[in-house]
Amino acid sequence: MQTPGVAQALKLISRKGCEKIVRLGFELAVAEGRTKVHCATKSNILKFTEGMLKRTFEDIAPEYPNIEAQHIIIDNTCHQMVRKPEQFQVIITSNMNGDILSDLTSGLIGGLGFAPSANIGSEVAIFEAVHGSAPKYAGKNTINPTALILSAVQMLRHLGEFKAAEDIENAIFYTLEQGIRTRDVSGDEGAVSTTEYTDIVIGNLGKRSEKWQARKYAPIKIHEFSKDPITVRPQSRSVAGIDVFVESGQTPYEVGETLKELTADAPVYLKMISNRGTKVYTQTGAITDNIDQWRCRFMLRDSNASLTNEQVVALLQLVSQKYNFMQIEKLQIFDGKEGFTKAQGED
Repeated sequence: MQTPGVAQALKLISRKGCEKIVRLGFELAVAEGRTKVHCATKSNILKFTEGMLKRTFEDIAPEYPNIEAQHIIIDNTCHQMVRKPEQFQVIITSNMNGDILSDLTSGLIGGLGFAPSANIGSEVAIFEAVHGSAPKYAGKNTINPTALILSAVQMLRHLGEFKAAEDIENAIFYTLEQGIRTRDVSGDEGAVSTTEYTDIVIGNLGKRSEKWQARKYAPIKIHEFSKDPITVRPQSRSVAGIDVFVESGQTPYEVGETLKELTADAPVYLKMISNRGTKVYTQTGAITDNIDQWRCRFMLRDSNASLTNEQVVALLQLVSQKYNFMQIEKLQIFDGKEGFTKAQGED
């Protein structure tokens, strides 16, 4: 909580994490004989976090020349997924985006009862149905077990048991082709129970659907990654300024003028104040509905210098004379590139 009425979440995305998921996505495409991989992000808005995934994807894609690599904005992904889902083969995306997409895609194939999942790392792998435990249905013998069975199929492939995995997947296709459905698909009329459905699948082992065959798979190559927590080492770095987040019920003009007065003799100057992402001091003429959390951006007067920790502490002591601050963010520059974005309306 930033103030009693303002909550904030911190989104962390690392280069190492991006490389892991991007490489796994491409290797999955190779293992499944796919020809296209999409990377879905919100990098047009979240330029550094979601943008890091996009940039990592674009850096690694040339290593897979036989796979078409395409970036797509996440909201357009949802739009295209509903209109023409067949255009997608593998989608690489970040956690929350993937959480949303996985439910959307399961809806396209009949529901969460058909959606398996695999959590694959270089040392550990976990396989589970997307839908979770669904405790309200526990003990009723009505749940669709397909998602859990297909999760086991993915586990078998991960263990190299490709023949067993193919036999089970084909048995499921054959069962569905016979019109066997659980309650989540057909409703109460004509539905079979969880155990009945499972027994039928077991009985259909060795049979093949006339309309659909299980895809041929190869082992997925799992890349090893360094244990070094530092994965990016810039040649140069500096701190151009600092954002100080303060709490106040004043107007932006009152906050700005007070901070200018407090820091008149400091090595930094108040460049601007933003509220909810929009510059409000100095005024731009835009109509804003302000809250009591203000991001106050201070920049070094000497643009060739780098802000020190001692200067940060001194600045906070000045600000604290009038305001309660709850957070600071250094405005860092790596290899000559700004590691921070500007507020709407900021020059």
